[in-house]
Amino acid sequence: MEGAVAGSKAGPGRVSVERPIPHTVERPIPHTIERMPYPEHFVAPMRQELTRFGVKELRTAAEVDSAVNDTPGITMIVVNSVCGCAAGKARPGVALALGHPVKPDLVATVFAGADIEATDRARSYFTGRAPSSPSIALLKDGEVLYMLERHQIENRTAEEIAAVLTSAFDRFCGKTVSA
Repeated sequence: MEGAVAGSKAGPGRVSVERPIPHTVERPIPHTIERMPYPEHFVAPMRQELTRFGVKELRTAAEVDSAVNDTPGITMIVVNSVCGCAAGKARPGVALALGHPVKPDLVATVFAGADIEATDRARSYFTGRAPSSPSIALLKDGEVLYMLERHQIENRTAEEIAAVLTSAFDRFCGKTVSA
């Protein structure tokens, strides 16, 4: 039809015509997408919700490797995030659980979307599990003993998460007393 332009919409008295737009260049889609971290001022308050309870921040892959491989006993890694279930459930649940008398030897955190390299490295230890944030893992000698994934967090209250974690602490972190 005369007068039709690329992208015009059909309507009363119009005909929709699709034509190639001249002078366009098809560009290949990149194989990887660069991930930009959240601004620090945005995530700092969310970090502090855990660090004020003594949770150690791991911001690099080397720090994650050291925490996982050099900690004798049990390491807990919390994959923190900006989502609502992290704010209303995971972080408060971890805070409540840390009041339990039996705890992991090291409690650490990475922040998904902020500590990208550290989060990727932490997740590399969570073999057989899809990336999930928030999530909480108990590890010994680099092997996952227990994992609480997002789908197990988002439908629970902070108190329920604390109960599940303290049960895992009792099971995996309890000290054996020799006679």
